[in-house]
Amino acid sequence: MGWLPWSSESKTNTASDGGRIAPDRSSRQKCWEGRDMFFSCLDNNNILDAIKDDKEARRKCGKEIAEFETACSRAWVKYFKEKRVMEYNRDKTIERIKNEDAAKVQDLKSQGWAPR
Repeated sequence: MGWLPWSSESKTNTASDGGRIAPDRSSRQKCWEGRDMFFSCLDNNNILDAIKDDKEARRKCGKEIAEFETACSRAWVKYFKEKRVMEYNRDKTIERIKNEDAAKVQDLKSQGWAPR
């Protein structure tokens, strides 16, 4: 029965209309595990941007990036690499704003301002 396009034994990544089939839960889990191992290696080697520093990332984390790229689609790999940098920049911006706000509050308190 595996020869019929609607058969449950068919293991292709394309649907009958030629479109791609979304990864199932276990495939996504493998992708996330590969991503986490790769990002951990990047963290251990002080590499933030795996796109900009691709050569260094591949040299220092070759095994991890190979597993990551095998477990995830190219679009997901690119997305996760870009998201890593975006989240880092977002967190640094939030931290900077909090520090600036704390300094302003301290300045206002030193001038006699009291919160309501």
